[in-house]
Amino acid sequence: MGPEGEQVGVVRVADALRLAEEAGLDLVEVAPNARPPVAKLMDFGKYKYELAQKARESRRNQANTVLKEIRFRLKIDDHDYETKKGHVERFLNGGDKVKVMIMFRGREQSRPEMGIRLLERLAEDVAELGVVESKPRQDGRNMTMVLAPTRKKSEAKSEQRRRREAERQAKRDRQAERSAKSGN
Repeated sequence: MGPEGEQVGVVRVADALRLAEEAGLDLVEVAPNARPPVAKLMDFGKYKYELAQKARESRRNQANTVLKEIRFRLKIDDHDYETKKGHVERFLNGGDKVKVMIMFRGREQSRPEMGIRLLERLAEDVAELGVVESKPRQDGRNMTMVLAPTRKKSEAKSEQRRRREAERQAKRDRQAERSAKSGN
């Protein structure tokens, strides 16, 4: 194959090397197992650089999701519930999964349906930000449920970055406005 991807045809190795030398390019074997083997004229240094750039870009976009954990008690006050729900919302907005755990004590262990009701209420309250990944299940004294965010962590990070940049710009504008007023 030529430098622009065009088919050159079956060429002897010596001729292919001469063509590469004349063009100032490298002869790279692309498909060694094919019959005849396929080689391409290209700038190998540039090719390696582009591969590294693509790999770096894909790593940057591949943000790893963290499993955050939040604990509730069965008898939880409304304000405490709202506070913990706010934490769950913040985690889901950040693109993280949330493991919600209810800890049962004493006689509470005989009332698992109350725990299920509390977890379902929380799932309904945060339905626009996340979905239930694993339904409520009891293990020992605890009942757990996992919520997954509706959007990816990379999307959340990029939105966070945009919001932060907009806030910085607004702050710079306010400072410039103040300095313009004080200068007059």
